[in-house]
Amino acid sequence: MSHKITTTWKGNMTFNSDNPSGHNVLMDTDVEGKEREGLSPKAMMLSSLAGCSGLDVVSVLEKMKATVDDFYMVVEGELTNEHPKYYHSVTVEYHFAGKELNESKIKKAVNLSIDKYCGVMEMFRKFADVKTSIHYHNK
Repeated sequence: MSHKITTTWKGNMTFNSDNPSGHNVLMDTDVEGKEREGLSPKAMMLSSLAGCSGLDVVSVLEKMKATVDDFYMVVEGELTNEHPKYYHSVTVEYHFAGKELNESKIKKAVNLSIDKYCGVMEMFRKFADVKTSIHYHNK
């Protein structure tokens, strides 16, 4: 399977990129005196990591019939100092909130994503030290 996208320069430092799903995303970068119109390409990589793993976790939790009231992830990447700058270390925090959280099912779902299903996580491991943690917020 392959994916194909087309990314088009829109002027200044802004690019529009399509997606096989039919949706578009604007990308740009910090330029002094210019308002941001899109997302930073590097930060989008962190969002892709969270999205990939989050989709896995939600899917597995549904199959396990484990419910949570809220689920969010905090992903932080540390860039190298030298060009080309890339993320050399990344932390992924999984946060779950709810009443009577089934911590063992949640842990299993997260670990399946981390170790087996999330292709973006595997790609990150090729160039970064990836650390993960799970946080339970019982209501």
